[in-house]
Amino acid sequence: MIEDKLLDYLKEPKTEKEIFSHFQVDGPMRKEVRKLLNKLEDQGRLSRTKKDRYQCLEDDHWIKGEFQGNQKGFGFVLPIDQDLEDIYIDRADTAGALDQDQVLVKMVDEKSRRGQVVRILSRGRKKLVGTFDRSKKDFGFVRPDDHHYSRDIYIGKKQVNGAKDGEKVVVEITSWPDNDRKPEGKILEILGHKNDPQVEILAIAKEMDIPMDFSKKTLKYAREVQEEVDPRDCQGRLDLRGEKIFTIDGADSKDFDDAISIEKTNKGYRLGVHIADVAHYVKEGRAIDKDAYTRGNSVYLLSKVIPMLPKKLSNGICSLNPHVDRLCLSVIMDVDLKGRVKKHKICESVIQSKARLVYDDVSDYLDYGKPHPSFAGLEEDLDHAFALAKILQEKRHKRGAINFDMEEREIKLDENERVLSISIAQRRWANKLIEEFMILCNETVAEHYYWMKVPFLYRIHQEPDKEKLLGLNQIMRPFGYRLNQVEDIQPGKIQDLLESVQGKIEYPLIEMLVLRSLKKAKYSPIMEGHFGLASRFYSHFTSPIRRYSDLQIHRIIKDDLHGLLSMDRINHYEGILEEVALHVSATEKLAVEAERRVEDVKIAGYMEDHLGEEFDGMVSGITGNGVFVQLENTVEGYMGYESLEDHFTFDENRYIALAKNGRKFYLGMKLRIRVESVEREKGHVNFSLVGDPFGEKKDQKDK
Repeated sequence: MIEDKLLDYLKEPKTEKEIFSHFQVDGPMRKEVRKLLNKLEDQGRLSRTKKDRYQCLEDDHWIKGEFQGNQKGFGFVLPIDQDLEDIYIDRADTAGALDQDQVLVKMVDEKSRRGQVVRILSRGRKKLVGTFDRSKKDFGFVRPDDHHYSRDIYIGKKQVNGAKDGEKVVVEITSWPDNDRKPEGKILEILGHKNDPQVEILAIAKEMDIPMDFSKKTLKYAREVQEEVDPRDCQGRLDLRGEKIFTIDGADSKDFDDAISIEKTNKGYRLGVHIADVAHYVKEGRAIDKDAYTRGNSVYLLSKVIPMLPKKLSNGICSLNPHVDRLCLSVIMDVDLKGRVKKHKICESVIQSKARLVYDDVSDYLDYGKPHPSFAGLEEDLDHAFALAKILQEKRHKRGAINFDMEEREIKLDENERVLSISIAQRRWANKLIEEFMILCNETVAEHYYWMKVPFLYRIHQEPDKEKLLGLNQIMRPFGYRLNQVEDIQPGKIQDLLESVQGKIEYPLIEMLVLRSLKKAKYSPIMEGHFGLASRFYSHFTSPIRRYSDLQIHRIIKDDLHGLLSMDRINHYEGILEEVALHVSATEKLAVEAERRVEDVKIAGYMEDHLGEEFDGMVSGITGNGVFVQLENTVEGYMGYESLEDHFTFDENRYIALAKNGRKFYLGMKLRIRVESVEREKGHVNFSLVGDPFGEKKDQKDK
């Protein structure tokens, strides 16, 4: 091919004239060759120097990747080829690259993995959120909140757009920098003052480009959507309005997409899981569907919810509110006393929830026998549900499912969105009960459609990498724990490890380390099983109000129930499911990151009120520059070695930080710390050491 010949010729830099002469290009063909040169340049396969010489970039010394910036100006390039290690880029060698830019790198030193950005192939983010600093001459600068950006953005007088000093703004970059200039931009939106707690969450959502507004067509549809179920839509559905069906959710919940029913049978229990039929109202390809797909899921940012669907649907016609008719997809399962589903039915239904129950009220009844008016007449149903949930939990335990009983942080805010308290949330039996029923339902649905051999979307959790588990063993060694098997490991072995640590002071730390060693669950059109649940078949079916993945498979199920899975429809689903899986996996990751960022910022604001105060904590992480310390209320802060008298070196093999005099930091080490400083906008809390925690420990062997 001409492309290959051209690239081979350009191993050494050549001018356009030399190219034309070598390939004997004349007349109209010169225009076509110029087009080809431009195309190869756009693809990053050619580079053009300032002297208009072209050179091929396709060899081992040129690597494409994504630039990951740093506040100090240097960065790393993450190669597209995942088999390659990250490349360090010195501040002077970034060529003006900013975080998330796609770049081309020339290796300078292979041994130290140091490179130089030679070309920016495409820019990453064009919009950022930051704080506006206004100068006396009416121009100003925006300091990006994202710590990956080392440069302020210059805002000219005409681009200020009314922003005031200290306000959070959304800025669009209009001129990109080189190594010597700042980027330039214009202010698009003013969010409010940086010290307003209500602005903090909004700023993070904007910064992470989470969609906040629905399209006009979606809002129009939401305004016009019916508030009550049309009786005609009930025809042909299984009528369950006379059954004792109820919801169990949090006290503050407003969107109820799952309800349950249960009765005792001669051979076990009949469990009904009834899920809102969102697909009936959100049709594929319409504006509301496109908006839901873009979001991928609802995002829960403490006091603020960014819903996947407009509230008129999520809190209204699609929510299984009590005492009103609602359309559902129901999964009715006959479960024996060993927790096995012996028979099941998946169908469209119409229900009427008899009660809206709250987790804490139900847990008080299950744990202490304390009744509550909200479930009067449902006590026997709750007793049956409790008994079945314990059977299912025991069944999962026997098959080796990993039971992460992580301590979840609970952050309480006041009416002004300031943090009142940070504590560890209780995970009680009512929460576990609903979790067990939803897992069983998701497994049943996934297995049903797997054996039907139709296109489907699965929730998969792949086996951990051997290298990760070897690293876990290395970190756990000082504690006296290890996994004897790291190749073709079964989840039950990991559960055995967790149980061996249960009740010991280091349990939360070991649990966190184990969790970090596992892969992240994701969506896939290929059924690969769920490692953590020790489940061969798994899907997400039970939350279509807040997860697009669930809505997607509801459409497939409804097509099946109506006999509409023609070859055209099968081909359609086969054509879109891989893209849907990638997209919803990405939006889920974004939502988790946004939730974490909001918590970090709120926690930093809370700890700002505790500057100078002392707390007990333990070492939860060790790096080459310092250690992370976690307090009893789960707040984590950083302590750099530079703040200590000794020079510490990080020993990766033993996972300790060691000083020459034998003093060391190790995971789980108890410390007394002082809150030294807070970087609120970045969500960073910095600690300093109180007293001498080493004492007798400095001569001890590794714990």
